[in-house]
Amino acid sequence: MAMTRESWAFVFGLMGNVISFMVFLAPLPTFYQIYKKKTAEGFQALPYVVALFSAMLWIYYAFVKRESALLLITINTFGIVVESIYIAFFLFYAPKKSRLSTIKLLLLLNVFGFGAMLLATLYLSKGAKRLQIIGWICLVFNISVFAAPLFIISKVIRTRSVEYMPFFLSFSLTINAVMWFFYGMLLRDYYVALPNTLGFVFGIIQMVVYLIYRNATPVVIEEKVKGQEMSGDHIIDVAKGGAVSKV
Repeated sequence: MAMTRESWAFVFGLMGNVISFMVFLAPLPTFYQIYKKKTAEGFQALPYVVALFSAMLWIYYAFVKRESALLLITINTFGIVVESIYIAFFLFYAPKKSRLSTIKLLLLLNVFGFGAMLLATLYLSKGAKRLQIIGWICLVFNISVFAAPLFIISKVIRTRSVEYMPFFLSFSLTINAVMWFFYGMLLRDYYVALPNTLGFVFGIIQMVVYLIYRNATPVVIEEKVKGQEMSGDHIIDVAKGGAVSKV
């Protein structure tokens, strides 16, 4: 029996969930380093705060949409839990200055920012119009997140080193973008599909840059913060494919 468009969408969404699950767990080595050093000094919390905000946006979008939204809800629920654990872990080991700046960022983006958007869309719009507004917010935010790899690509070119751009992670994020693109296209959900075209393009560019510089002689550039190397943390936006940026 031939599979329907919805059946194919479920298959791509399920594969997207599996890949996204692994991508969400990619920062575990970073937090193992923090645990061993007993300090988060030199590491950045921004990627995890942004990832948490993204997952919150997609959960809200999925609940408003309701139809064919189960796979968005499952992976972003997992994302909210994981990113919250990462942030709590970071706050526990972060120096006082980093802890305070992270708390301020959380309040600004994830509490007041998300809260203002939530209240505005709940009380100033309804039905299809509300979904459209939330969809555009997700789309614009996701495009900005997908632009994040430009920073790490620039760093690889400057340093001639691929140390901060693992090929497997770039490959996984590219495949992830493909899965969510087809999921969105098959469901005619262009708020999910369109940003993933950019995610796919940037993923291909990252892999090409990796292949060009993988055997190049690195150029030493001093980029240290209080004696610690900047972490290879990455921004992950899984619901629409994922973007990676070393910060």
